[in-house]
Amino acid sequence: MSKTRKMSAAEFGALWTTYHKKTMILRILEGLIGSADDEEAKSLMSDLHQKLDKKVLEMETLIANEGAAVPAGFTSQDVHPDAPKLFDNELDIMFCRVLKEISMGMYVLHMTISYREDIIEYYTQLTELTQAYYLKFTQYLTKKNLLPIPNYSAMPKSGGYITDPTYTKGLQLFGEKRPLNTIEYGILYHSIETNIFGMELMKAFAQCSKDEEVKKYFIKGHELAKEILQETNKVLLKNDIQPPASSGGTLTSSTTAPFSEYLMLYCTYLLGGFGLGSQGFTSAFALRSDLSAKSAVFAKDTFEYTTEGAKLMMEKGWLEEPPGMHG
Repeated sequence: MSKTRKMSAAEFGALWTTYHKKTMILRILEGLIGSADDEEAKSLMSDLHQKLDKKVLEMETLIANEGAAVPAGFTSQDVHPDAPKLFDNELDIMFCRVLKEISMGMYVLHMTISYREDIIEYYTQLTELTQAYYLKFTQYLTKKNLLPIPNYSAMPKSGGYITDPTYTKGLQLFGEKRPLNTIEYGILYHSIETNIFGMELMKAFAQCSKDEEVKKYFIKGHELAKEILQETNKVLLKNDIQPPASSGGTLTSSTTAPFSEYLMLYCTYLLGGFGLGSQGFTSAFALRSDLSAKSAVFAKDTFEYTTEGAKLMMEKGWLEEPPGMHG
């Protein structure tokens, strides 16, 4: 890969963010591998760790070649691989799968603000790696019947166009709401799946956090995910659609944290940002106004929660400052 010019501020900012995300995932994998008791799961996570570690070293070289300081990111101080098992019944692989979802979305954004050939190629390779392991994790969970499959629907035999504006209000004759369409159902299903996991993760973090402020924040996150889950389930039930069953992942009774308070807080902050993006997607593609209205409320609550997490990291002196713009 040929270097044709110096790195732009946008490209450096993207790599700086990616470095934090990737070093966080490496530490999470180390914590999960250390307590994994399923050989296939351990092998999947170990293989991903090995490949991802090489990509992080490549990123450090890209940054160092610009004469820039490599960010601190997350180090061995942020993981306790000898901690007792916390994530049970394949909840560790569910965790990895969600992290790969977030990675795929971030790479799309980072690639669109990259213009240098070697950096675009770097994100292309990361995307391919992430997609490959997202598939592996999904196959692993479905094979073990731990990942509920969305409902089926009769396939359309012909197409048509919307001619009545009340379609957006979700209303039919006599004031009844129209049935969900398949796009709306898919969005709601993803929200349910994500928040089921989110509840378990916040419970796990709260269970082993030793910092009272941070613990309260995780408990608040658990309640927020629970609220979104309940409201979304109501929509499906009103449409005579059975909500998906909970995943098979569970927690042990361990109160020893496998990760630092900072890593758990940063991971929660990242998941909150991912949730905000999902709510924006709902507003854009759900054509029933009641769904868009619910999404707006969820987005407001998620934004406030995520902002609170960022402020908490700053108060603790944990949040690394992004590079400023200098002429």
